[in-house]
Parts: sequence; C-alpha cells; structure tokens
Amino acid sequence: MFDELSEKLDSVLGRLRQRGVLNESMIREGLREIRRVLLEADVNYRVTREFLERVQEKALGEQVLKAVSPGQQLVKIVHDELASLLGEGRATLDFASSPPTVILVVGLQGSGKTTTAAKLARRLLREGREPMLAACDLVRPAAIEQLSTLAERVGVPIHAGEPNGDPVAAAREALAKARELKRSVLIVDTAGRLQIDEPLMQELGEIRDAVSPHEILFVADAMTGQEAVRIAEGFNDALGVTGVVLTKMDGDARGGAALSIRGVVGRPIKFIGVGEGLDALDAADPERLAGRILQKGDIVGLVERAERAVDQEASATLEKKMMGKGKFTLEDFLLAMRQVQKMGPIEQLVKLIPGLGKKLPVGNVDPKRMKHIEAMILSMTPEERARPEILNRSRKIRVAKGSGRSVAEVNRLLKQFKEMNKMMKQMRGMRGLMPR
Repeated sequence: MFDELSEKLDSVLGRLRQRGVLNESMIREGLREIRRVLLEADVNYRVTREFLERVQEKALGEQVLKAVSPGQQLVKIVHDELASLLGEGRATLDFASSPPTVILVVGLQGSGKTTTAAKLARRLLREGREPMLAACDLVRPAAIEQLSTLAERVGVPIHAGEPNGDPVAAAREALAKARELKRSVLIVDTAGRLQIDEPLMQELGEIRDAVSPHEILFVADAMTGQEAVRIAEGFNDALGVTGVVLTKMDGDARGGAALSIRGVVGRPIKFIGVGEGLDALDAADPERLAGRILQKGDIVGLVERAERAVDQEASATLEKKMMGKGKFTLEDFLLAMRQVQKMGPIEQLVKLIPGLGKKLPVGNVDPKRMKHIEAMILSMTPEERARPEILNRSRKIRVAKGSGRSVAEVNRLLKQFKEMNKMMKQMRGMRGLMPR
C-alpha cells in the first residue's frame, strides 16, 4: 500500500531533513518535487494544488524557517496535511438508536463489493454486534452463492433473493427477517455493473428508499486510480453515499485514489481492504495512514492485527516455553510461525514497524521460504520434532524427500532452530539477572 508514493516522498523529504537550514527557495523547490510525486501517484490535480497551497502557507512561516530543525518541522506539516486530506479524525459507522442498522454496500462489478460485505460482517461480529447479510445482487447467481458461502464462513445468517428476482422485494424481506431474528445490523449487498448506467442507479435508489439505510458505503477498487474518484462522484450524486471502502490496497495501487477521493467527493474513507482474508478489513485512520505514507510505520495497526489473528492461549503457552523452563520444540516453532502468518503477509507486517521497512527491504522476505519450512517440519515424525538432535543422515534424506526440499535446506533449518534455542537460553539467563 502506497509503496511507490512512500518511497518518492521519503526521498524528497529526506533531502530536506538533512539540511541544517532551510530558506524559502529550498522549500519551494521541495514542494515542486512533492507536487510531481503526487501527480505521478495519480492524485487529482485540484487536490494536489490545494494540498500544496496549505503546506506552503505553513512551511514559509517564521516558525519553520527559524526552527532548530526546519526539515523535521516541514515533515510534520506534510504529515498533518496528509492526515487532513484523508479525513478529519477517524470516521466511524453511524449505528441506529433502534436496531437493525441497515448498511447498503454499493459499487461497480469487480470492485470487491460482495467480499467487503462479508468482511464487514466479520468485523462487526468481532466487535460484539449481531450482523446479518442480504444477497440482493440477483442478476448474477454466482454473487448469491458467493455471499452465502462467505456468510457460512463468518457464521452469520443470510437472506438471499431468488436469481433474476426482484432485488427491492428481497431487501424488504431481509429487513423483516433481521427484525424477526433481532439482528443489530443488516448488510445489504447490491448489484453492480461494469460501468454506471441509469437502470442500475434506479434499482439502487429503489432499494435505498425501501430499507432507509443508515449507511451507504461505496466500494472502490484502489487499482483504478482516478477512475475510482469519477465513479464515486457518480454514485454519490445518485445515492448520497455516507462513506467509502477502498479495496485492493495491498496491490500495486499508486495511492492516488485514497488521497483524492475524499477531497473530490467529500465523503470519508471508512475502511480499507488490505488482503483477501475475511479479517483483512482495516478501519481507515487518517493519522495512521499518513504515518504509513511517510514510512513512520503503524504500531497500533500491528497490535490490532495481532489481537484479532493470534490465539491468545497458544501465545501464552509459547511465551512460557520461550522464556521459562519448558523445552521449545520444532512443533512450537511451527505454531509460532503460523501465528505470525495469520496476521498477514510478512511484507505488510514489516512496513507497520517504524524504520524496519528501510532496513529490511520487502524483496528480502520470501513468503515461499515459510511454506518450505512448514513442509519440512510436517515431514518429520512427532519424536523428531520434539528431539531434532536424533535426525541423522538417513532421517534427513527422508524429510527432504517428503517435503520436496534438499538435505542442505533441512540442515539449514536445523541450524537456525539450534541458534534460536541458544539465543532463548541467553535471554532466560539475562532475565534472571534483571532486578525484580
């Protein structure tokens, strides 16, 4: 997310940070470079111009020019204005005082609308609410089947209309069923098209009037750049959307849509899709997003991922073994590795840790290596996992064949595991010396 934009902005701001003194011409030159970077990232021209005008007004102030560290002051101004560009404070969902809260999910076909509806249900369920899904995209039978499958995976009820049936009637029936089941939130998935057309907008307008939604969330594919902004304007003009969900932010999107959509449409970004998993829907916090763009990391985001992905009981057991007297085995190592994998791709996690993204380039993190390690450990017997020292040459050959790896890779894994165990013993020793 924002990779190209982050690297280029960091390069420009890095040069300014290194200067002990900044004068007006240096700042203007730096802002010209930032303008080029934003336009290359597909940020809307008007949004870019207004953003730079605000930055320039503050950057040329006496407080910055005479500051002890003018470069750092300028970076802070850029950070604050980026956060302002993305939204004023964290936008939340508007819940009804008398349930159910109705959330209408709209967007073009292929934007990730149906998956987003299921992800939102999963998120609300995790927050202690009782969501229900409604499949009202009745033109595509595959959409009904997809949402029904996802509802089963999430563990929430669903009302699905009949293929080629009346989507307005299906939405009304879903609302009645949500009231009957005493569900607190009804999430309505609607039909999409490849492009905006009058029949689609009329259908969505009728559904809106039938169920009186408290939220109308427009789902935009971040990969489409400025096209997403234009489409968002169309949906907003026709329906009056209350918020935006940006999907596919884990792809190679340049970030222009994220930075432009609020400035042009005037609607907050409420959620961002950061992966294919049902847990991969993050709340859009402007301060934290601005921090990610400027490569400051996002520790809060990392903690949130850990909280929702990691098995707390298994983590407690692992911690006791790693820091206590219990023996840490290859079985435990595999469990720890799986816990980390649940949090998302390693390359994403690295970027959430301030400063680590630069020291550990994403190219050095090979997700396939994790799969290879898993295959080798699973090819061992339970006894070998508990006592890797018994792995002689013939056993290693068997493990290598069973996992499709080489004996050299098996040896490398065992060596790394041995070094890890040695390091943990040292940590235990240091812990014993620490004052209590």
